[in-house]
Amino acid sequence: MTASLKRCCLLFSSPISPISLARLGPQISARDLSSLFLRSKEKKYLSFSRPFFSPPQPIPCDGANGRTPVSAEAKPATELYLYNTMEREKALFQPRIPGRVGMYVCGVTAYDLSHIGHARVYVTFDVLYRYLKHLNYDVCYVRNFTDVDDKIIARANELCEDPLKLSSRYCDEFHIDMAYLQCLPPSIEPRVSDHINQIIDMIKQILDNGYAYRLDGDVYFSVDKFPAYGRLSGRKLEDNRSGERVAVDSRKINPADFALWKSSKDGEPYWESPWGPGRPGWHIECSAMSSTYLGYMFDIHGGGMDLVFPHHENEIAQSCAACSKSSIAYWVHNGFVTVNEEKMSKSLKNFFTIREVLELYHPLALRFFLIGTHYRSPINYSTAHLDVASDRLYYIYQSLLDCEEALRQQARLSDSLPPETLQCIDKLHLDFESSMSDDLHTPVALASISEPLRIINELLHTKKGRKQELRMESLSALQKGISNILSVLGLVPSNFSEILQELREKALKRAEITEDELLQKIEERTSARKNKQYERSDEIRKELSTIGIALMDSPDGTSWRPTVPQSVEEHASVT
Repeated sequence: MTASLKRCCLLFSSPISPISLARLGPQISARDLSSLFLRSKEKKYLSFSRPFFSPPQPIPCDGANGRTPVSAEAKPATELYLYNTMEREKALFQPRIPGRVGMYVCGVTAYDLSHIGHARVYVTFDVLYRYLKHLNYDVCYVRNFTDVDDKIIARANELCEDPLKLSSRYCDEFHIDMAYLQCLPPSIEPRVSDHINQIIDMIKQILDNGYAYRLDGDVYFSVDKFPAYGRLSGRKLEDNRSGERVAVDSRKINPADFALWKSSKDGEPYWESPWGPGRPGWHIECSAMSSTYLGYMFDIHGGGMDLVFPHHENEIAQSCAACSKSSIAYWVHNGFVTVNEEKMSKSLKNFFTIREVLELYHPLALRFFLIGTHYRSPINYSTAHLDVASDRLYYIYQSLLDCEEALRQQARLSDSLPPETLQCIDKLHLDFESSMSDDLHTPVALASISEPLRIINELLHTKKGRKQELRMESLSALQKGISNILSVLGLVPSNFSEILQELREKALKRAEITEDELLQKIEERTSARKNKQYERSDEIRKELSTIGIALMDSPDGTSWRPTVPQSVEEHASVT
């Protein structure tokens, strides 16, 4: 069995969001999401217990962002360590303002449906967001939309559509994908088109400070003027190349110089500026929007590893050029996604959108798969891994449903617990907190619920377990402990019965068999057993096992559940 497949197999309060995203069914429309996800020009700015940010306005270069300190009592007891790409090591997380966290994550360029690489990025930072909230931090999570970009304009021209309307449509589609994956809405989602004034102001400041130059209506950042350029990525200036998300331009002083402002071209959206009509370059938007809502100094900046260079490198240069005190404490990046051990790309025809994956797999199975590998490690996407994740998720939810149904039959519970149950719960909490505080080690966090689940099934389904003293009290405590952990990981469904049915429906679709056809097979097998045709009975069981359907015999008859297809298990054993 491969290491990554083993990780999939290994596998505290109600959901943090006041809105249960799990209740959003498959027929959800973009309009239904308007109350969940903020668009800066459509809603008033969010109000937390204390204001994190104000409406867009010029940000002073001292890095102030309007946040007020939190009392020492609010400081989380658990110490969190995060890997900082800038320092190339794990470091104790210490926010600038005790008890409060400002986090900016680069969002999608909205010109097409989001793919599984996007799913990994935003599930990763959703887990971080949830865990910070679990540690009682007051978090301002800003995630932008790029709705003005070369790729958007090119796609809009292909479809004969207005670029801003096209990007708006794909922003709505992105929201639907995030709701499926149970990613909490960020505190605010600024869009480039709503922040042109802030971008122009920042470019003016960079020009005034001598870090940029004008060129026939364009404005370029001069990398030679910023000696620290390359520190984040480890690149030397002479190793850098142009052409990364920008056209090569022989007019530039240095080929690595990048555009802050692009002069308008026919058929493209444009805005008036001191340098003539045009639009922002790609990199400047995040510097402008992060400083608008979090100030020039904040705690966490995140994104995929592919953004380290050039995007985040350029962000640092721009922000520092606009304000010498600009500083981001922790740069956090997730690893790449490969498909069947190959790089994911459209040219290799191994490029999958989230929607394509969800045709055959439940969204929470995809989420479970993604957090089954440490966020900084490369993750290999394959249907085999998703089969394993689906199987494990089914086992977890079935165990919790069985527990829930047993507890409904118990009128009252005492406050006592057996010593062994207390020890199990203490270990569960300790393992979870220690793994998550060690740079979000989610595979170990998921593995921590294995023993409590085993005990739950022993208490429910074995003679020894059913005779245990304080059995119901143990079931209740173990269920709560597991549910709390699943909540922090974003894996709590709205209803166990519903999600188990949804997982069964996805399994039937993968097996290319209807439930009626399956029930006919079960009836045929039952008849064969009655007639002592055991060879035929075994053939039917094996035939169904091959396509991912497991049969379970009991005194009440034969039932079925999804399982890992036999071919996947055999391949895993060989490899």
